[in-house]
Amino acid sequence: MSELSKKTAEKNDAVYQGASEWRLNTGGLKIVAKRMVGRFRTLKWLGMLTWLPFFLGPYLRWNGEQAILFDIPNRQYNFFSITLYPQDIWMLSLTLLFFAILLAAVTSVAGRVFCGYFCFQTVWTDVFTYIETKLEGSTPHQVKLFNSAEWTVDKFKRKAAKHTLWLLISMLTGISFAAWFTDAYQLWYDYLTLQAPLFTWVILGMFTAGTYILAGFMREQVCFWLCPYARLQSVMYDQNTILPSYDEERGEPRGKLKKGQSQQQKGSCVDCNLCVAVCPTGVDIRDGQQHGCITCGLCIDACDTIMDKTNQPKGLIRYASHNEIHHATETKSPYKRPRVMVYALIMLSALSGVVYGFSHLSPTEFKVIHERQPLYVRLSDGAIQNKYTVKLLNKTKEALEIKFGIEGLEGATLHNLDRILVEPGQVVPVTAFVRVPYEQFTQTISPIVFKGKALPDGALTVEYESMFMGPK
Repeated sequence: MSELSKKTAEKNDAVYQGASEWRLNTGGLKIVAKRMVGRFRTLKWLGMLTWLPFFLGPYLRWNGEQAILFDIPNRQYNFFSITLYPQDIWMLSLTLLFFAILLAAVTSVAGRVFCGYFCFQTVWTDVFTYIETKLEGSTPHQVKLFNSAEWTVDKFKRKAAKHTLWLLISMLTGISFAAWFTDAYQLWYDYLTLQAPLFTWVILGMFTAGTYILAGFMREQVCFWLCPYARLQSVMYDQNTILPSYDEERGEPRGKLKKGQSQQQKGSCVDCNLCVAVCPTGVDIRDGQQHGCITCGLCIDACDTIMDKTNQPKGLIRYASHNEIHHATETKSPYKRPRVMVYALIMLSALSGVVYGFSHLSPTEFKVIHERQPLYVRLSDGAIQNKYTVKLLNKTKEALEIKFGIEGLEGATLHNLDRILVEPGQVVPVTAFVRVPYEQFTQTISPIVFKGKALPDGALTVEYESMFMGPK
């Protein structure tokens, strides 16, 4: 075996040995992460603020109505002055595709940063544990002592306050979710007067129970066992993905630093375990990249604090790729990789489609369907007649009165379709007939155009090109 092969085998053995020593919390240990200030903790708070629109969005008003509303009973989505209907579902599909590929692209570049900074489970758990530490203690030891202590009036008050706040946040989450699908102010009135429909109470109960249990009790266990994204992340990583990494070459051999003792005989790691104490999932980043790591970077804040206190350079734990940590010769930029470029191309295509769709939204949806059974009939006077179904969807906020006519075929006349009134959000189907005198009929298939103008000024026009068919 060559020298290079031996070194590779030794490195793989070390990786497998480290993996076998991972300590995976299966629920027997309650994680209470220590809170520390730092740049990544600040970024985490800023990332959590992205959920404020979830709570505040339904209360925005636009022209006297709710600005953003998923109106399922009327099959429409109102976004300020724009109204989308089921016919525009392709834009929603492209939007979902954009965010799905964005998640994959971000994971490929920087791991599970969505989990660490934006995931609703992470955010709600962080808020719940913040409340818990403020009332019961800021460290696992303090919380353990508090829970094992005898029940007193003070302990009862603190426990009651914690669970009351948890339930209030859980209920607010459920109400906020329901408010996106109905008028938010009316929803509050219905809840407070106990007049809300049954399904809104079901939503409130499901979200209250789910948030209270998942964020208050299960916490990191959701990330370990319930979250499908945690299972998929490994196929999105490669050796150039930037992740929180422990510089083993610099940190080992680790050991406690005593007062007056030089750190030169040891590695930079003083084995303080602070990186483990601040981890919201309780993993030890020094054992290598693990299933429980949500890439939040809080261990970096903790380690940098210790490096400052021991007069050592920061970066013992830092965001770095596998190739960078192991000094690989083929280290690539996390952005200049084929998979990332493919992701970017798909995202650009999806975003372009969404922009095109919004910029070409029509206030109406107009279709003309030719009757196929029969394709035509010959009337008693010899005229050739075709039957059509005309459908007009009104996407505006006002009723439209449309006057119809036909063009493109000499001698053709339109029957049973003159004017129709279409209410906002409604589809009106009308059966129409087009007749052509036999002596003016010249070819088997002729193009014909249905046109409509909105009354009284004709500012809005619609048209649809169809076919007129007759005998050979």
